[in-house]
Formats: sequence, structure tokens, C-alpha cells
Amino acid sequence: MYLQEAVNQLRAEGRHISDADLARLSPLGHDHIRMIGRYHFRLSPELAAGKLRPLRTTRETVVS
Repeated sequence: MYLQEAVNQLRAEGRHISDADLARLSPLGHDHIRMIGRYHFRLSPELAAGKLRPLRTTRETVVS
């Protein structure tokens, strides 16, 4: 869900994201994401109700 929300936000900001790049985008290439196993998270009431946490803005990701 968050990948799609991030893409939507970037496009809303006027950034071009090609469909070819999106076709190769996957969270499965990261070691911290496991496909099997049990996970326990303490969620805030908002997240437990199904809401998404806010995405960082591009300004927040720029390191000065």
C-alpha cells in the first residue's frame, strides 16, 4: 500500500515515474522483509483502524 501511496504522492508533485520502472519495483529485495514467520507490532489506534501513516515529504528526505 505504501509503495503505491508514495508513487501517487510523487506524481502529484509533478515527478515523472515510468511504468517500466514501476514494473520492476518490489519490496521483496530487502533483507528486513520476511515472507514467512510471525510478526507482532504495537499499532497506534489510527493504524489499527486501517489508516495509513503520513508519508515523508521530499523536503524531509533531503540531507543537508
